[in-house]
Amino acid sequence: MKINWQRIALVVVIVLVNVGCDQVTKQLAREELMSEGQISYLGDFFRLSYVENKGAFLSLGAGLSDQLRYWALLILPTALLAGLLFYTFFSKNINRWQAVAFAFIIGGGASNIYDRILYGQVVDFMNMGLGGLRTGIFNFADVSIMVGLGIMLPMIFKKEKEEEGKTSVS
Repeated sequence: MKINWQRIALVVVIVLVNVGCDQVTKQLAREELMSEGQISYLGDFFRLSYVENKGAFLSLGAGLSDQLRYWALLILPTALLAGLLFYTFFSKNINRWQAVAFAFIIGGGASNIYDRILYGQVVDFMNMGLGGLRTGIFNFADVSIMVGLGIMLPMIFKKEKEEEGKTSVS
């Protein structure tokens, strides 16, 4: 088996940059926003406010028992991210853009898992919206995960079109 060291280096750099950016922004949120309340920018389109989230995305799972939350939000995601990292490093079936997308997802997920291990929760602090239509409160790791998914979307639709073309010709 030939190891693609360039891919491994690319993935490691992207993961470390994402974890680093997320951890720095969360520390700034702890230092600057914990006592501030809420800060609004761009006519209240973008808000910064400190929230400690024991759950996952949009606080899903925050009400679970400690043991169930431990398995559902720490052990299972850790195993899935480890599997995705191994697949990203060694699969011959992914291209460079897929590796980049997976690296963003792994970096965001790993940083949130790091917080769960260290603090038992994740710091969220960003919110966007117009009027009453607003996003949930999120952090840089969530943005990393969404960037990774955004990179993957065009490839998924492209594959579906290619498969449709193959089946309609047969």
